Amino acid sequence: PITADAIVAESVGIGSVAIDRDPANGDAAGGAAILWAESRPAEGGRNVIMRRAADGTMSEVNPPPYNARTRVHEYGGGAWIVHNGVVWFSNFDDQRIYRQEIGGSEIGSSAPQPITPAAPLRYADAALDAARNRLICVREDHTDPAHSVNAIVAVPADGVGEQTILAGGWDFVAAPRLSPDGTTLAWLSWNHPNMPWDGTHLWTAPVSADGSLGEATLAAGGESVSIHQPEWSPDGVLHYVSDASGWWNLYRQIALDAGDGREEALYPDDAEYGRPQWVFAARSYAFAGDGSIVCAVNRKGFWSLNLLRPDTGTLTPLPMPAGEMGRGDLAVSGNTAAVIAGDAERPLSLLRVNLDNGEWDTLRVSSGVDIPAGCISPAQSIEFPSTDGRRAYALYYPPRHPEYAAPDGALPPLLVMSHGGPTGAASGALDPAVQFWTSRGFAVADVNYGGSTGYGRAYRQLLNGNWGIVDVDDCANAALHLVHQGLADGRRLAIRGGSAGGYTTLAALTFRNIFAAGASYYGVSDLAALAADTHKFESRYLDRLVAPYPQGADIYRQRSPIHHTSGLSCPIILLQGLEDKIVPPNQAEMMFDAVRSKGIPCAYLPFEGEQHGFRRAANIKRALEAELYFYGQIFGFAPADAITPVAIDNL
Repeated sequence: PITADAIVAESVGIGSVAIDRDPANGDAAGGAAILWAESRPAEGGRNVIMRRAADGTMSEVNPPPYNARTRVHEYGGGAWIVHNGVVWFSNFDDQRIYRQEIGGSEIGSSAPQPITPAAPLRYADAALDAARNRLICVREDHTDPAHSVNAIVAVPADGVGEQTILAGGWDFVAAPRLSPDGTTLAWLSWNHPNMPWDGTHLWTAPVSADGSLGEATLAAGGESVSIHQPEWSPDGVLHYVSDASGWWNLYRQIALDAGDGREEALYPDDAEYGRPQWVFAARSYAFAGDGSIVCAVNRKGFWSLNLLRPDTGTLTPLPMPAGEMGRGDLAVSGNTAAVIAGDAERPLSLLRVNLDNGEWDTLRVSSGVDIPAGCISPAQSIEFPSTDGRRAYALYYPPRHPEYAAPDGALPPLLVMSHGGPTGAASGALDPAVQFWTSRGFAVADVNYGGSTGYGRAYRQLLNGNWGIVDVDDCANAALHLVHQGLADGRRLAIRGGSAGGYTTLAALTFRNIFAAGASYYGVSDLAALAADTHKFESRYLDRLVAPYPQGADIYRQRSPIHHTSGLSCPIILLQGLEDKIVPPNQAEMMFDAVRSKGIPCAYLPFEGEQHGFRRAANIKRALEAELYFYGQIFGFAPADAITPVAIDNL
């Protein structure tokens, strides 16, 4: 019953939660509106800001064709903010910021008005400076196509006046946050070759009467300490997440006025209170009205939502489904939290939580696919031995269907999933795209290989210098572990992954003789080509994952599947967006040509109009069904689904 049609028709992406005063209810109790963003495959991936008024009415904020999505760092995030019934958002097509008023409880009562010029400028991660009628945000200037410039800028909130650069000179900046009294600005910076999870600097600077910044002071962080999500508490104390201890924990500044910038860990813990900042404005904690902090915590891959009371040093889990958190998106107002969370029996959903009693209700679900209970295969956490005595982790899903069973003595084919990032992590929330496979007789192993988030900085850094080795070992050993446990057919092992996971997939098929088939979604085949042709944010990422380039050119060649197709002997399907600026199409095209020339069964599906990650319903459906069809041809079964055949060379 879990069809590709149902998955794309009934699914949306949910993110970027906010709570705002509802103009229709004033400041009365319960007078808050909850807003969030939805990415809709059925509308070509358009990002729509949704608003649930205090009376329960739900409406769209940005009308078609406006698409609230920014391209800063290409991955975006932090595309919109709301304050007292006014929304500012970056529009995807022209990357200008638009201002839109919400008149009373009526959405769209005024058309969005641009407040930034038509220019090669992109904006993200804004904070409102209401007293000075301006937005303080990250601006990425592409006036010179060969060299983009990132800076913290002030943008007039009504579009009247000039923009002002407040802070710059670093390769990257993020998270400008203004103190409640408007006198101090905090922000993050980092330089190549660091990524924000390697090392960042947290700065503060006084804001003068004319809005300019005084001398900046380093508050925390460094080249080997990752800081993210600086926030000011209601009483003006700077908080942030830092991995100085080896784990991303919550900290606050003390005696900052004395200039010594001492910091205090609020609850030292061998757990992660955040995740890698691939996108802007991802929030993993927020301040409640009673002085407590609502925080998301990841322990060995599984999340929970908690109340941290700094005054007593206690951490109390909230009784709600939160095995997975949606990029750490949460917002709090008074005793109400809005959070994106899910678990093994519930897809990622927007939940409203009463912090006084822990009661919660569902406001929106990411998937409306009706999965019969007998078809749900819940995630099971497994730990297994890997190379050099290391331990690695995965989520295992056995095949499950109430009406069908395998022949006696048969073991299921196994689909190993390698997540992206590669600092990402497997999600334990109910995902119809995983259940699509398990309800058709596949076992699935979603591997949290060395380098994944959720296990501390040391585990995350296992991939430094070892991309294409540690991740491949862990994916291969996960498959072998399940074969040895009698849970998978060793002759029918497949691996799939997207982006960085696509590289792991290609490397596993090329450098290991474990898998019988694979699917690479916009994966990297030539590391040197990626180092030479990708966007600014990741242009030096491989310095740490592989080696500095071009000094380490020999290592790049050793690790690139495109140069070792002689070792590839199993069928592969490649799927690629033709407008991908992160992993350009030539990566998949080169691999396809090389594999095809060897006489190995292979297929290549390019998708017009798609970038890094597929967003259009028709393309998501086609990709999923094509992959199933491909496995059917390779493993010798006929899918029950009516699928348009895929051209497979050398079959």
